[in-house]
Amino acid sequence: MELLRDRSGDFEQAGVRPYGVSRDSAWTHISWQQTLDLNFPLLSDFNGEATHAFGIAHDYRGHSDVPCRSAFLVDQDGTVRGAWRYDTAELPDFDELLRAAQAS
Repeated sequence: MELLRDRSGDFEQAGVRPYGVSRDSAWTHISWQQTLDLNFPLLSDFNGEATHAFGIAHDYRGHSDVPCRSAFLVDQDGTVRGAWRYDTAELPDFDELLRAAQAS
C-alpha cells in the first residue's frame, strides 16, 4: 500500500483515483490509513460482495473467499477497462498500471 501511496500522484495526473479494497473491516482500514499515512481511500469488502463480483475469490491457507491480489482499472461509468492478478507474494507493476490508465 505504501507503493500505491507513493505513486498516487502519478495516477491522479492520469485522471485515475486509486482505492484500496480488502475484506478487512472499516475499523481496520482506519488503523492502516493512520499507520501507513495513506493518501487514498480504503474500502471494506467485509461481506465479500466485490470479491465475488470481480471473480477473484480463492482458498488461501485454510480460509475461503480470500480475494486474489488484483488491480482493476474502472472508468467513470463503471466499465472495467483492465484487470490484473498477482501471486500472493508479488507486487503490482505500477508502471504497467499507470501506462494502462494513461492509454484509456
